[in-house]
Order: sequence, then C-alpha cells, then structure tokens
Amino acid sequence: MKLNIKIPSSLKEITLRQYKRYLKLQETVKEERFLNAKMIEIFCNVKLQDVMLLKLNDSNEIISMLSELFEKKPSLVSKFKLNGLEYGFQPQLDDLTLGEYIDLDTYIGDWENMEKAMNVLYRPVLVKLKDKYSIEKYRPETSDKLLDMPMDAAMSSIFFLWSLGLELSKTMTSSLVEEEGKALTQYLTSQKNGDGINQFSDSLKAILQDLKISQN
Repeated sequence: MKLNIKIPSSLKEITLRQYKRYLKLQETVKEERFLNAKMIEIFCNVKLQDVMLLKLNDSNEIISMLSELFEKKPSLVSKFKLNGLEYGFQPQLDDLTLGEYIDLDTYIGDWENMEKAMNVLYRPVLVKLKDKYSIEKYRPETSDKLLDMPMDAAMSSIFFLWSLGLELSKTMTSSLVEEEGKALTQYLTSQKNGDGINQFSDSLKAILQDLKISQN
C-alpha cells in the first residue's frame, strides 16, 4: 500500500490546536513508540492505522523532521492569515488595558488556555499603511478562533515576550498603575507574596521548557 504523507516543513503548517492535542497526550501516554506514532498522526493529519503501516526507518525519519521544527527559535510573526482574515500582533504593548494585561498574565503560562493569551496578542487587522497597522478592539469571547492559528506565530510571540523579560512587566505595570491605580494594585496584591508581577516572567520560563518536542 502506497501512503502519501504531507510532512510540515515549518511551524506555520502546524496549528495551536494540534500542538495542544499533542501536549495533552504527553501527559497521559508514557509509551514512547505509541507517542511517536501519535505525533505523526496529529501533525501530518494521517490516520493512526495508516501510520502503523509505515516502515520503521521512514517513521523515525518523519519523527526526527517534526522534532527539528520545534528546536528553532522563530522570529516574531507580526501578521498571519486565518479563515480569510489577517491577524496582526499587538503593535503597542504599552497600550494594553488592565483587562488585557490580566488575561495575558493569567493565560500565557497555561497551555490548556493558550488561545486566550494569543487572543490578547493577535487580533484582526483593521487598517494597514505600509508597515503600520491597527487591530480590532480586544474581545475575550473570540479566543477559540485562535486555536487554528499557526504555531510559528504562537511560539514566536512567546519568545518575543520572553526576550523583553521583566522590562515588559515593569513597563506595563507602570503604565497601568498610572491609568488604573487602585484596580491594578488590588490585582497584584491579591497574588501571594507579590507573585503577580513575577509570574509573567516565571511562567514564560516554564513555557520554554515545554516548547521543544523531543524523542526522549
């Protein structure tokens, strides 16, 4: 039986939904060979029964190719198209509202709800002028649409935020304190030992440890 498999050549061809599905399996499946088979099934959109028909050498090669996609640090993806709409990365992080900041801080360290964090960072583009653009107003209820966003955008935005480090948290916190004052203070002080500020950076560290798919 001849089996044609389209192997993703970049993270652009893998969705956040697929990656979340794979991560979920990692939590429960400990048998390495079966997990590798599921990796091919999920990322190559092939039925598991067909994956089992692959020659061992071919399956190992595919697994190696898929693993390598997650080992590279991607540059920030500023725009991508999804379901006929163009999405753009938040061009003014300093302009995040209190609600946007809280949602980003809450979900950026939670792969189970990563689409909610991505919904803060990426929104439909309204107007473009050369390299500049504006995006839609934040709508928390639209987060499920981001489940099908490309993983290169998701991963690159996480790396980008990490590269900004605590400076981003300090800048955002300073700006929000000016605008929202008491509301932000109440949110941050509600976190044990002031963890609210540091959680943004600490959670990203944990995320980076999970970004790499390995065969180990």
